[in-house]
Amino acid sequence: MPVFEPPYYAAVFTSVRTPGDNGYGVTADRMSELVREIPGFLGEDFAASESGLRITVAYFRHEEGLREWAGNGEHREAQRRGRAEWYESYSLHVAKVERSHGFERGE
Repeated sequence: MPVFEPPYYAAVFTSVRTPGDNGYGVTADRMSELVREIPGFLGEDFAASESGLRITVAYFRHEEGLREWAGNGEHREAQRRGRAEWYESYSLHVAKVERSHGFERGE
């Protein structure tokens, strides 16, 4: 798990998927590839529960990178398809991180 030097921004996307893939996997892979090209992108984390809840957190050094990602044409098209096909529900939370620390066994 990454730990970045604050301050930075975190975009927390929480979702519940619809049944079936319908092209979601390919698009998700492309979005993960594309976001890495955004200046100021620091990294991402992903988690999923057995109940179907999925959480993706993308980290950005500055708000400008986050805005660039939000306005990216391919990302906007994926958002449109998400509402039309892939998600039962989702939420997005954006936060400025002012404190951050981590732990790894063996360090």
